[in-house]
Amino acid sequence: MDVREVEVGVTTRGEVPEAAKEYASEKIGQLARLTDKPILFAQVKLTLEANPSRQRPALAEATLDLNGSQVRAHVAGDTFEEAIDLLEGRLRRTITKAAERVDRESVRHVPEGRSPHRPEHLDRPVDEREVVRHKTFALEPMRWDEAAFDLDVLGHDFYLFTELDSGVDCVVCHDDSGGVEVLPGDDAVSTALHADPMVPVGPMAAVLRLDEAEERLDVGHEPFVFFVDADSGRGNVVYRRFDGHYGLITPG
Repeated sequence: MDVREVEVGVTTRGEVPEAAKEYASEKIGQLARLTDKPILFAQVKLTLEANPSRQRPALAEATLDLNGSQVRAHVAGDTFEEAIDLLEGRLRRTITKAAERVDRESVRHVPEGRSPHRPEHLDRPVDEREVVRHKTFALEPMRWDEAAFDLDVLGHDFYLFTELDSGVDCVVCHDDSGGVEVLPGDDAVSTALHADPMVPVGPMAAVLRLDEAEERLDVGHEPFVFFVDADSGRGNVVYRRFDGHYGLITPG
């Protein structure tokens, strides 16, 4: 598709330079090169926060209609150039992952949000289990619906992310019905999420040490335990790996 066929609408709030509007239109317009599907609609909003104490005051958000499917992203940066680059990168990853998922599903049907042909967990004795540490996939703060989209395209059981507005670590995961729910990391973000009737909110994370979280994982039947680490105060997820060891996801 010729990138010139994509018309990107840019709106602003606050003192946004004209150069930032042009840069956003150019960067987001180039995303059409990533997909054979038409981008029917592309809208970018640039906002300069008036509060001088706010970190990363340049906000950039976008909504794309990718052949009838909504693709959204919302980021913050120290400058508009940084925010637009982050926005383009997040949209690029989302569009690419969506295309890869379509390719996989054209070969075989996979239930939404689940990985195909998963092996059985090795029933390793508790005293032989070790913790294997990983970093989270979510590198920048995001809204819960963005995290839910990443959860879907990656095919994971859970996704640890830092919630954009509160800065609190949360988890989005699949519920018993096959939908998604958000597990908040503290009371404040739980209250904020409950205020929106569109957000499916699950139980809040407990404050635990790693060994206590491992114990809960051993005695329960859940695939993972989301908890707030008693030492760091950050949200962590411990889960059973297929090799019988523990996996630990910590904030990036």
